[in-house]
Formats: sequence, structure tokens, C-alpha cells
Amino acid sequence: MYPAKEKTLEQYQVTGMSCAACSSRVEKAVSGVPGVTACSVSLLTNSLGVEGTADPAAIIRAVEAAGYGAALKGAKQNAGAGGSPSWADSDALKDHETPKLKRRLLFSVPILLVLMYFSMGHGMWGWPAPAAFHNHVFLGLFELLLAVLVMIINGKFFTSGFGSLVHGAPNMDTLVALGSGASFVYSLAELFLMILAQGEGQHETVMRYGMNLYFESAAMIPTLITIGKMLEAMSKGRTTDALKDLMRLAPKTAVLLRDGAETEVGIEDVRTGDVFVVRPGEQIPVDGIIQKGITAVNESALTGESIPADKAEGDPVSAGTMNQQGYIECRATRVGEDTTLAQIIRTVSDAAATKAPLARIADKVSGVFVPTVIGLALLTMLGWLIAGRPFSFAVARGISVLVISCPCALGLATPVAIMVGSGVGARNGVLYKTAAALEGAGRTRIIALDKTGTVTEGQPVVTDVVPLGRERNDLLSIAASLERGSEHPLAKAVTAAAEGLPLAEIRDFEALPGHGLRAVLDGEELLGGSLSFLRSRGLVRGDVEARANALAEEGKTPLLFSRGKALVGIIAVADPIKADSAQAIRELQGMGIRTVMLTGDNARTAQSISRQAGVDQVIAGVLPEGKAEVIRRLKTLGKVAMVGDGINDAPALTLADSGIAIGAGTDVAIDSADIVVMKSRLTDVTAAIRLSRATIRNIHQNLFWAFFYNAICIPLAMGLYGVAMKPMYGAAAMALSSFFVCMNALRLNLVDPHDPKHDRKEKTVPASALLEIVAGETKKEEITMTKTLKVEGMMCQHCEARVKKALEAIPGVESAVADHSAGTAVVNLSAPVDDQTLRAAVEAQDYKVLGVE
Repeated sequence: MYPAKEKTLEQYQVTGMSCAACSSRVEKAVSGVPGVTACSVSLLTNSLGVEGTADPAAIIRAVEAAGYGAALKGAKQNAGAGGSPSWADSDALKDHETPKLKRRLLFSVPILLVLMYFSMGHGMWGWPAPAAFHNHVFLGLFELLLAVLVMIINGKFFTSGFGSLVHGAPNMDTLVALGSGASFVYSLAELFLMILAQGEGQHETVMRYGMNLYFESAAMIPTLITIGKMLEAMSKGRTTDALKDLMRLAPKTAVLLRDGAETEVGIEDVRTGDVFVVRPGEQIPVDGIIQKGITAVNESALTGESIPADKAEGDPVSAGTMNQQGYIECRATRVGEDTTLAQIIRTVSDAAATKAPLARIADKVSGVFVPTVIGLALLTMLGWLIAGRPFSFAVARGISVLVISCPCALGLATPVAIMVGSGVGARNGVLYKTAAALEGAGRTRIIALDKTGTVTEGQPVVTDVVPLGRERNDLLSIAASLERGSEHPLAKAVTAAAEGLPLAEIRDFEALPGHGLRAVLDGEELLGGSLSFLRSRGLVRGDVEARANALAEEGKTPLLFSRGKALVGIIAVADPIKADSAQAIRELQGMGIRTVMLTGDNARTAQSISRQAGVDQVIAGVLPEGKAEVIRRLKTLGKVAMVGDGINDAPALTLADSGIAIGAGTDVAIDSADIVVMKSRLTDVTAAIRLSRATIRNIHQNLFWAFFYNAICIPLAMGLYGVAMKPMYGAAAMALSSFFVCMNALRLNLVDPHDPKHDRKEKTVPASALLEIVAGETKKEEITMTKTLKVEGMMCQHCEARVKKALEAIPGVESAVADHSAGTAVVNLSAPVDDQTLRAAVEAQDYKVLGVE
């Protein structure tokens, strides 16, 4: 049993955080709680994600001891119960901050404008004012009153800032509080000196002190920061739009069918097994199976597929999708937090609650940022005083350093990009389970692809129809008439190809295990089966055998059919590559990513598919455990992503740097995968990597801006460039820095993950190094103790699979590769196994063993 990559993540809502220093403080406090194995704090969503066995009460106490508030987002609901889980409540993502900040600005800005008019307009530029304001002391007292009002309105900066300072964890609010407070205290001291000077009649001294008042800065700093906070809150709110849109898809009611009557109930009252009805134009309330009706369902919100999917009785439907055509009755199979929609919401939410490796750089800086800035402000003041500059000049420079520094930009640089990137992925049917998965996919250098169901369709279809002396439809009609009595997968492919054609009534139908089919039509014997079967009846000419062998060389299974004593044609069946596989592999190679196809099939089939798809290398005859070993070897060359179905490929998906489960459909909770692709398109894998790379670039831009801003602006505020910056200008710059980071992250919404136009080819793993790994795997297979069985009766890949499964169930058999075209089964042994045991296992499946070598 291979361990699942996904770990249980408990989420908490945290209150009181204002910047990266706060999130760093909370993370440090929670990490010290016994039982916590990992934790991460998202400043964007004010959430805390915790892994481990720690008691929630202990975690909440640790957060509160650090000076913040915390509450568990919600517990898992009972199985079978309906309703929306508390973590999926859109109210948790509702923008509660912007209305509060707007109210503060509504009161602050008018008072600030009055203050600026008298302090700068009248005091500096001589704008008109009542006669009383010509008295500098009166003007100073009036400015004091207005500044106090603005500081009270924005009192949260001071309570939070000084409170954090008391707890030994200064944050951004501390910088604002210190900057504004220092301006106010300094101005208050100057005002007292003015009053004393006026009492002594020293009017020139009064005027000189009056020029050093910074009451307008004391009020301007918290007001400008509030404007910045509001812009930041609004842009942060937009980064969660994708998640909120998903939450809005969750219906609030359902119409249940009880005792033949329709009853509308709240979604929380729906239980597994209930029968619900959905009319055209209504949303499907929970996951279910259609019991009655035919319709088309728009699943674009979940899968990104814009074309409605046709649904009939027995087909699954998902919560949040739109019924577009017919009336349907469905039986509920998954409700509440078990629905596909709820799992998608949880996946995106969990990704936002985790932390990307790139964020560690910002975290390390944020932890010491605020204390460092306070130290720089004090050094700035001291330096200018030593340099002989006036105390007022030194104080202004120190205040500017405090208010221009911005730890928020550092803290938001990564999470806003992760949230937007995760949302864009969800809209396109790509789910990143963690922030690390979103970042890691973009660093992929090699992609290992499972063949069946990933590169190929996973279902056999007719690829070639070769009539011999008849019309094409006649051959299909005869073949389907014979094959419709068989349950073999190849028979289903033939009957599907003949859909709509008239079929004849046959009699005396007989399935010959491991050989083919026999029946009688209008007194003539019908035969159908493998080349060897028809050859044994003496019906195959040399040119026909050559054509059948040529089809086999292409990785196809040729089925021959005869009527009476003459062959009527060949029908080739194969598991074809998906329509987009070759395009997807070209796009991956265009991004500098090497592709390796892994398959348990024989080498001939694997090489044929490899040529069609254009992969760089192929390794055939590999067991699931062997795939994991190949991944381990490939990882020595660089970051490796494994793409598979999440079931048979679980070992390889778990071991790869990025495990990508493709074609998940409604099962998005595949434990072994880091990334889940809802549709079965290989181009969605390239989209996942393309979006990851775009997100990484965006994070780099944000981090560069955050570091560049502080690296340039702090020395500027210190006065090192010969510019005496006013504190209010510093506050304005700080207010805009976080807003810039959020707006830059929102540009990810413009990224089209399926558009290769802007792909860049990054450093590619050398072909020789990749070939060495592949050759090593091949050589390893060659030196393993092997036996070759001559097997008669295998007709297709499904026959190969039966023989392979039977042989690998024998103790001592490490792996087996069956080839129906060659009529062999090659067995790799890890311990001696006698020939009779191998023979018995194969013949128990109704195939004949002609010999063992």
C-alpha cells in the first residue's frame, strides 16, 4: 500500500493579522504546539491550515497567546448528511474589511482636508482664513484637535500596533502607530514650546516652532494607509472571485420525490438515496445517478468544457451543473461535503491555506522586517543628529522610514498569486491540491506518461476495415452479426462500428476460448478470430497474412472473418491515441520538457503508439511497481511529473515530484495525486504546467517589487539620496505598494492556460542522459531470469492482460509481458518457478501453452 500524498488539513479563521509579520508570528506560535506536524498561515484569506494530531483548543490558545484570535472553520459532517460544509460558506470569503475601511475614510477624509487647508494652504501658501487662525498657537491647537479626531477614527492602527509591540511581535500597524504617534508627540512638544514662547512675547520663536508642527502628518499617515488598506482589501477580494463563484454554484434547495409527490426541501435535508427531480434550466442540487429521463447538462463550471454533455438513464450528474433540456429524476449518491462541487471547493480552499516554497524567502524576511525598520529609523535619527542637522529634520527622516516600509507587499506576494492561479485552474478543470503543487508543476523537466487512458483512449475501436471481394458495409454487417453474441471487448468495438447497419440472424453460435467465434448463416459457416485461428482452417492466403502482419506491426489487433470457404475481410481493432495527445506532447516539448511513456504492454504496441504520439522515449512491459522505480531513476535528471489515472499508477504518482491524475471526472479526491485534471484531455496537463509557470513568474515579479520597493524607498526616506521626503509622501508610497502586488496578481486572470503562444523553452534534459536511463531499464530487464511461453489463442490486448494477470499472480514471478501477435508470454522471475506451474496458470484462462523456453 502506498501512502497518499494528501494529508488531513484542519483550517482555522484567524483575526487581528495585518501584515506578513503577523502571519509569521502566528505560524511560529502554532508550530510549537505538540502534535502539529506542519502549519501555514494565509494573510490573503486570514486562514490557518494545520496538519497533525494537535487538539484544536491548544492551537486556538497558542494563537490567542500570540495576540490574535482564532476559531475552527468547521467539523466534518455526518456521512450521508446534506448541506454545505462550513468551510464552503462563501461568507468566510466575503469582503468584511472594505465597508469598515470606507466608513473610516468617510469620516477621516473631510477632517483631514480641513486640517490640510489650514496647516498647509493657510500656513504655507497664505490661503484665506478667519483672523483667529493668524495666531500660530490657535492654529496649532486647532490642528491638534483635528489630528486627534482622525487618529481616534483610525484607532485600530494604534491598538493593534502598540498591542503587538507589547507582545514582542511588532507588525505593520506598529510602524504606522509609531510613525503617526511620533509625529503627534513631536508636534505636541513643539506646541507647548510655542505656548511658552508666546507667553514670554517671543513672537519669532513662536513662528519658528510653528513651522515644525507635523499634526497634518500624524493625521495623514493613518488616513493614507487606510486608503491603501481599502484598495488592498478590494483587490484581495477579487483574487478569491473564482472560489466565490464556485461556492455560489451550490444550490440552496432541492425538489425531492416522496410518495409520488414533489417536495421542496433545504439542501441540508437531502440524504444519500433520496430521489430528486430537476427541470430544464435548474441547477442539479447534489451528485446523483439519472433514473428517468434524457437531457444535456452544462458542466462547464466544474470541468471547463463548454459543450453540454448528453445524459441518459444510468449516467452520473454533479451538484452545481445546469440541466439544459429535459426533465430528469435522479437518485442522490453524494451529498454535503462529499459532492464533486464541494470537493473542488475544498481543494481550492486548501491550496490557498497552504504555503508555496517560494514564500519561505518572504517569511524569513518578514520575521525580522519590522524590528529592523524600527532600528533603521532610530539609526537615521541618530545619524542626522550626529551630522549636525536640526532635531526636527532628524525626526522627520525617522518617521518617513517608519511609514514608507511595507512588509505587507512581502507577505502578499505569494498568496495572492497562488489564490488567483488556483482559481483560474479550477475554472479550466485543473485542481492544484496545495500551493507547493501549483509551484512545483512549473518546474517539471520530465513527464512520464501512462499509456492506456492517458495517451490512448483506453477503449478499443475499429481502425481499419479491409474487405476482400465485398463492400465495406457488408464486411461490417457480417462481422457484427457474429460478434454481437460475444462479451469480449473487441467484439463490442466491432458491433459499435456497425451501428445502424442491418444485422443477420445467425444460429449455432459458439465461442471457442482463446481462438475465435463460429456460427452458421444461411447454411454457411461463419468464422471470426485471430490470424492463427483462420490460418489453422486453411483460409489465409499469403497476401492476406502479410496485410494482417502489417496491421499488427502498427500495434493493432487484426481480426479475420470468413463465410463458407472464403475470407470476407480483415477488421483491425486498437486502442487509438487521443485526438489531442500528439499536440499535447509537441507543446510539452516546446516548453523544454522531455516525455517518457510507460506501459505494461509489449514493445511492438508501445513503439507504435510512441511513434504516433511523438514521445521522446518509451519503456514497455513495466508493472506499477516498476513504474515507480523508473520515476526514481528519472528524478536524478530533474523534476519529474507522472501522469496517470490515479489508480493503477498510484505508486508512481506518489513518488513523482508532481503526480497528475487525468480524467478524474467526478472523483477529484484522488489521494495519490498532487494535481487533478477533471477531463481526460492530455492538453489539460500542458495547461496545468503552463498556468503553473505563469504563476511562478507572477510570484517572482511580486517578490521583486516587494524587495525593490523597500530597497529603494527606505534609503530614500532616510535621506541618503539627498531628498528630504515628507512623512506623508512615505505613507502614500506604502499605501500603494500592496495594492500594486494585488493588481499584478490579478493579471493571472488574463492567462489562457491552453494557449501555447507565449510558451518559452526552458533548459532541456539532455537526450543522451534520458536515453541512458531508458537503456538502463531495458538492460535490467534483460539480465533478469526469464522464461518464454509459446501461447496459442491470444487475440488482443485484453487476452494479453488476462495471461499477464494470471502469470503475475504466481509467487516468484516478478513481471510478465504477453504479446498476442507473437503468441508469446515472457516471464521475469525473481525466484525459480517450474514450467508446469506457469503452464497451468495460462491454461486455466482457456489458452493453450505450446511450449516453455
